[in-house]
Amino acid sequence: MKQKKVWSSQSWLSLLMIVLMLTLAACSGNNDKSTGGASAEPSPTASTQPQETEATAEETVYPLTIVDVTGTELVFDKAPTAVVSIAPSETESIFAIGGGETVVGVDSNSNYPEEVKGLPQVGDYITNIEAVAALNPDLVLAASMNGDAITKLRELDIPVYVTDPKSYEEVVAKLEDLGKIMNMNTAAAEAADKMRSTLAQVTNAVKDAEKKKVYLEISPGWTVGSGEFLDAMITLAGGTNVAASQPGWFEVNVEEVITQNPQIIIYPEYGEGSPTEADIVARPGWSELDAVKNDAIIAVANDPLVRVGPRLADSLLELAKAIHPELIK
Repeated sequence: MKQKKVWSSQSWLSLLMIVLMLTLAACSGNNDKSTGGASAEPSPTASTQPQETEATAEETVYPLTIVDVTGTELVFDKAPTAVVSIAPSETESIFAIGGGETVVGVDSNSNYPEEVKGLPQVGDYITNIEAVAALNPDLVLAASMNGDAITKLRELDIPVYVTDPKSYEEVVAKLEDLGKIMNMNTAAAEAADKMRSTLAQVTNAVKDAEKKKVYLEISPGWTVGSGEFLDAMITLAGGTNVAASQPGWFEVNVEEVITQNPQIIIYPEYGEGSPTEADIVARPGWSELDAVKNDAIIAVANDPLVRVGPRLADSLLELAKAIHPELIK
């Protein structure tokens, strides 16, 4: 299997590193970064060269050439049999398409599914390069937030497939691309169809509903704006992100939230260090927000929300229930 750099990846944004660490330090894991369009339109995370990647519904035709999100060309002569995942979202994705038996190592933040327990661990937010190499993988799955580790592993000629989904639909496409790589197309199609079914359920339910104004506090004092998959998720769930006028991840502007007056406030709950309703309500002037007056401050599960993997479908459903409880049962 070969890999070749065909264009350089973008430099990682230090601000995004800070906010993700704030968000996830107290939980058992996510280290994914997503930057990009909030559009709900599909935009695949990897391109496939037709002359080399034709696959039937059940069998991949090798050699398979895939270009990942960093612009690196990977050529697979056969399906990988020893996979290391260094991001929880990628761990969940490989298991979702039936590839769990090929996984020989994971990062310590990977806590789902149950089968990951007992697998060798290769670091947390900082990947242990030596530990990965010792497992002799023929494929490493990574998120773009694993930037330094990706570079170091590729310097050792270890194949690394990197993704950075920017929308719900790109997560679906990622599962299908992973299915091609692993020659697990049928299981990948089933996982993708399950996500599409949930998307259809939600979008059909909210299509004629009022777009309610939503403030999402992703970690204490931090929110997410346009160009991020969570902004797109709010839109799909029938809401309007009140922080969408600013791109990326940033410290909340208390006065701007007051001006926007959200009808609903949502925050992920991950234990110690997570946002709390008490802290949100205590901010000067926020007691007058419609969301506070109407007791519409809602905690949601953290891991499915912040991981760009198959359980994003669960989070979409949960967000839609929070925003439109009268429509989503």
